[in-house]
Amino acid sequence: MSYETYFSTHRDEHLEELKQWLRIPSISALSEHKDDVLAAAHWLTDTLKKAGLENIELHPTAGHPVIYADYLHAPGKPTILVYGHYDVQPVDPLNLWTTPPFEPEIRDGKLYARGATDDKGQVFIHLKAIEAILKQEGTLPVNIKLCIEGEEEIGSANLPPFLEANKEKLAADAVLVSDTSLLERGRPAICTGLRGLGSLEVSVTTALTDLHSGSYGGGVPNALHALVSLLSSLHDDKGRVSVEGFYDGVPELSPMLREEFVKQGVNEDKIREGLGLDALYGEEGYSFVERIGARPTLELNGVYGGFQGEGSKTVIPKEAHAKITCRLVGDQDPQHILDAVEAHLKANIQTGAKVHVKQMEKARAFNIDPSNPILQTAADAYGKVYGTRALFTKDGGSIPIMESFARVLEAPVVLMGFGLDDENLHAPDEHFNLENFDKGLLTIVEFLKTV
Repeated sequence: MSYETYFSTHRDEHLEELKQWLRIPSISALSEHKDDVLAAAHWLTDTLKKAGLENIELHPTAGHPVIYADYLHAPGKPTILVYGHYDVQPVDPLNLWTTPPFEPEIRDGKLYARGATDDKGQVFIHLKAIEAILKQEGTLPVNIKLCIEGEEEIGSANLPPFLEANKEKLAADAVLVSDTSLLERGRPAICTGLRGLGSLEVSVTTALTDLHSGSYGGGVPNALHALVSLLSSLHDDKGRVSVEGFYDGVPELSPMLREEFVKQGVNEDKIREGLGLDALYGEEGYSFVERIGARPTLELNGVYGGFQGEGSKTVIPKEAHAKITCRLVGDQDPQHILDAVEAHLKANIQTGAKVHVKQMEKARAFNIDPSNPILQTAADAYGKVYGTRALFTKDGGSIPIMESFARVLEAPVVLMGFGLDDENLHAPDEHFNLENFDKGLLTIVEFLKTV
């Protein structure tokens, strides 16, 4: 039986299985869902056993468990480590979902549920591809290991220690991950770079209490004025970050890389119109796709303080706050960047105000050379199924653990995603296009049989 026939025959059965997993609200960020996260982990171990995997282990951590399994019966053949995650994002705002987030529903060829594309649906593709090969051929053409965690959506804090402690168990010739997207429908892509991350919270304080703007206005510092002035100093008028040392470790874009970006054929006018914008904006001298994939950023994620209720309140606020994230590229050191931003903020705070900085997330950027033979094999596998070979891209987002896998295991990471950017991951009405579910199964089978 061909694999196309096999997957077509079992499609309804497979989708019902996936729906079972999607019904479990494994929200790692919310403590009230701790038991649900564990239930999702146990569902996975049971499914791995049914698929024919061996040595299935549930490893407790200080947070949520890591699942390991393997099938090592191909001596002399490569070992592929499959990574993914079974935790999902919170669902707020709930009222914007067309159907409940944990009641999966198929509409117009799309499977709607929280986790459908990020990342349960994409992990499930690997489980069923492996199961199909075992059922069709009785063994696997390569050695397989799986490492599936339950904390990716909260930063994977407990996975790096697990990697360090289990380097031999997890040793592989390559790490295979499906947690990224195609360029667009019918145009597969292999991500060769993910931006790193640094985040911080900023608080500006002034007087001991809020003050009447009539009695004190013009004579005392205003926390909101001080914060706005401070945040404005972080960029120049050309969209470049003004923090001293911010660009340390940022590589120049090579002509070859810029040509790869051009090949993507990104239509900036279409993006602008789709977002309802009069113009795109960013660092001068770079295209939209270069700015979001290969350049570092400093973004304000939230600015708040003072009176925000209905009507007017003539108050001079005593405090104001901001949340900032930096996306990092190349060899930028997250700690160096956060220290540099903090130093800038403290050096530029307005007279009479105090600034307090809390450093938070830190993750290095991930990069891999697209000429690596295993990436070329992956591109060919896409080409066989999709009819067009995958392009090599840089992704503006961050999957912090990718750099850890590459560094600790000293293995290339192959990012073979099957999502689409408009599938509302992290947002209401998250969904997975079943066209890519079907083609993803065939692509992973092709890759495992030819790597």
